[in-house]
Amino acid sequence: MAFFGTLWSGIGIRGVQGWGSFGFIILSLCIGILLFISAIRLIRNSNELSNELIKKDGARWKRTNRWFGIIFSLEGLLIAFAAIICVSTNHLHLFVPIMALIVGAHFFPLAYLFQVRLYYITGTLLCLLATIVMLNFPMKIIIGDHQIMAWWVSVGFGSALILWGTGLIICFKGFRMLSMVQNRNGHSS
Repeated sequence: MAFFGTLWSGIGIRGVQGWGSFGFIILSLCIGILLFISAIRLIRNSNELSNELIKKDGARWKRTNRWFGIIFSLEGLLIAFAAIICVSTNHLHLFVPIMALIVGAHFFPLAYLFQVRLYYITGTLLCLLATIVMLNFPMKIIIGDHQIMAWWVSVGFGSALILWGTGLIICFKGFRMLSMVQNRNGHSS
């Protein structure tokens, strides 16, 4: 979530077309790096638990990982097709919101696959954001002599916030669960 949220923020930064970009870049990198460090810390701290679970149910984890690969690959292919179609029909302005719809839609099978209800909310928010922006926002706005790609800014920064928020919630829940297990194991000894 940290990495992809930061990529979406890059789309928003590109949309402001140089206006305050340096500050947005620094802020977005700081948020992305902090979330990434938190996720790595959570993964490292939970490694022993994960290994026990994988040993218990290795076939299920193998199947889950295979389906994750299929879903992720399909998402990538759909994004590539959308880019080709938008460029070849001279409708590049549609690409960013369409990509957000595809990314949002890919969270629905992931929610089922990993049994993470939060992913249903993430997918819904990404799809709603893209739809609302396309239906209600102008593609570009002019402020003074400066043109801003309103769709890119709105969808880019909005998607970044949704993904970073999802990552933050997952980290908080993960650390809380890890703490509960460690406390239980510490008290049972």
